[in-house]
Amino acid sequence: MTLCDVGNTTFDFYRDGVREKIFIADYEIKKSDEKIFYICVNEKIASNLKNFSNWIDLKDFVDMKNYYETMGIDRIMGCEAVQNGVIIDAGSAITVDVVKNGKFSGGYITLGLHVSAKAYKELSCRLDYSYNFEIDLDKMPKNSADALTYGQLGLLYRDVMSHSLPVYLTGGDASKLSSIFKDAILDEELLFKGMKNIMKKGDLC
Repeated sequence: MTLCDVGNTTFDFYRDGVREKIFIADYEIKKSDEKIFYICVNEKIASNLKNFSNWIDLKDFVDMKNYYETMGIDRIMGCEAVQNGVIIDAGSAITVDVVKNGKFSGGYITLGLHVSAKAYKELSCRLDYSYNFEIDLDKMPKNSADALTYGQLGLLYRDVMSHSLPVYLTGGDASKLSSIFKDAILDEELLFKGMKNIMKKGDLC
């Protein structure tokens, strides 16, 4: 069984527990007897994949009554992976989604770590600091670097923890946030677990 998470820059394949990322520019989509079950956030690639019968779009098997029309398929798959929890997907944007008893309760999107740090720097050269992931969030900051960190991560932490649910971290910056969310479950394969659950619901495996 082959799964693929198609992003804006890469094909992220998952086969028998092994992941392989290939840049879109380096991968040629061909007709094949191999079935590939995928999700895709890249509209151009998604349109092209519809021409290949062996590529099966898992979005077609999602019960969208549980979500909202414009919600990203990657966020949906994260929600499908857990029964109860707060899912933080830390990529170019940070998404936070709450699932209770297997149902999506709501979520939001905020700037990712790199994007927000860049925005502060562009706002003022005096705000050109790296985030302090060892910050004590129980104390109000007394220096600029910690003030920026607190503004971005402190508020995120308080909101996430207010739900009193297990916290799941995934995405490229998940390991960085694990020092803030010390009891969180770090799972880089969370989306693929959600894809597998959708396949079970759709009798695809």
